[in-house]
Amino acid sequence: MNHEAIRTLGQLKAAGYRSRTVKEELRDNLIQKLQRRENAFPGIHGYEETVIPDLQRAILSMHHINLLGLRGQAKTRIARQLVGLLDEYIPVVQGSELNDDPLQPLSRYAVDLVAEKGDDTPIAWLHRDERYTEKLATPDVSVADLIGDADPIKAATLKLPYSDERVIHFGLIPRAHRGIFVINELPDLQARIQVALFNILQEGDIQIRGFKVRLPLDLQFVFTANPEDYTNRGSIVTPLKDRIDAQIITHYPKSIDIGKRITRQEARLTEAQRGLVTGNEVIHDLVEQVAIEARGSEYVDAKSGVSARLTISAYEQVIAAAERRALINGETKTRVRVADFMAAVPAITGKVELVYEGEQEGAGIVAEKLMGKALRSQFLHYFPDPEKAKKQKDKPNPYKPVQDWFGAHSVDILHDAPEADYRKALEAVPGLRDLVKASIPAEMFDEDPLFWQEFALHGMAEMSLLSRNRLTGGTQFKDLFSSMFTMPNFGGDDDDDDDEYLSSKKRKRR
Repeated sequence: MNHEAIRTLGQLKAAGYRSRTVKEELRDNLIQKLQRRENAFPGIHGYEETVIPDLQRAILSMHHINLLGLRGQAKTRIARQLVGLLDEYIPVVQGSELNDDPLQPLSRYAVDLVAEKGDDTPIAWLHRDERYTEKLATPDVSVADLIGDADPIKAATLKLPYSDERVIHFGLIPRAHRGIFVINELPDLQARIQVALFNILQEGDIQIRGFKVRLPLDLQFVFTANPEDYTNRGSIVTPLKDRIDAQIITHYPKSIDIGKRITRQEARLTEAQRGLVTGNEVIHDLVEQVAIEARGSEYVDAKSGVSARLTISAYEQVIAAAERRALINGETKTRVRVADFMAAVPAITGKVELVYEGEQEGAGIVAEKLMGKALRSQFLHYFPDPEKAKKQKDKPNPYKPVQDWFGAHSVDILHDAPEADYRKALEAVPGLRDLVKASIPAEMFDEDPLFWQEFALHGMAEMSLLSRNRLTGGTQFKDLFSSMFTMPNFGGDDDDDDDEYLSSKKRKRR
């Protein structure tokens, strides 16, 4: 339909326009996409076999939807993508504040205008992007905000009595008529406000003060909710929950590969960063592994969840750490190092809710423990298990030459060390390069040999083959036995002290 040429109600009728509800639009357009094998929700990864089919069934059933899941599970992103299933343009009575359908006017203004002008009623066209309304449920939200109220200023300006419905100032929901209305974090909405939604969901009308006005609104409701909110801050009242037709459970990525696709898509990297810093697939794996470790950690509140924003922020900081080092050293190219991964602690501390009541140092220690576990898990993907290697009598222990050298030496890997110093420090360890070459496929090793050597040192420290101590500007590796006679700083330059600190906090909470 040529919306640019149709400007009056008569022209609209002559063009054969037929009114459809929002739910019919969503259903019809989804059917077309399914038949054409088109992806109706681009950029949503990991839900292809779970959430998306449930969502499509709800749309085909023309149901109101509640997306229930922990933070960082793409609930709001899914809701916003529903706009793509609406018609590109719909006709509205020009000047109406409720997006009135010219063939089925709803507001007093539109009804009077159509009665007065008939087929000459002017119409405008509303783009689908303007038919999406989103409201975050906060404690200060009122019925007037959502539904509407009598406006004394409007009454005085128009010189109308309060009994005239034209003095009503409509809220967000009536103004979203013929569109999608989303309420985020529904349990945070006060119970008395949730009650005001009953009639809209079931009967499709609204009630404002003492006005005898019935507005059969046409809306697709989408709610989002976090199960943690049900106990911490509020709940969805039972009658409202009963009126929401479909409740769809979201979840976190079920594999590292899916997590990496999400992180790559969402990470906000500048062109300068992409040109300056060369990434590494193992760094992506390490970042995703941190989230996996956090979701299973005894120190992290599982009910709160670990958002996908953790991995996105962590990866952005990894790249930023490499970029900063290159800028300081005047380098035009640099590769990501394990030290850059270890520098991403600030991206993790604010993204996890701890089980115990800890100080700021506690959050930092937990973040470092999670990163250590991620290193350990990924290390065992590439290198032989030290415990098994030690028990094999017919083969030499591949880690022994490196361990023996550290018996009388130590190595400092500084975060901001230039490439030459970084290379010199790693290549000073005899046997380290041979260990890596024997374990890592040749094409991977040749791509970034220094990264793998540093990775091997961190992995050996996590496997208790070496000691790893935090320095002000980097990390020191040395013999495990000699570190026992070194007094660590508070906060745990030694992992055992970190464990003792965390255990003490758990005991205090109990």
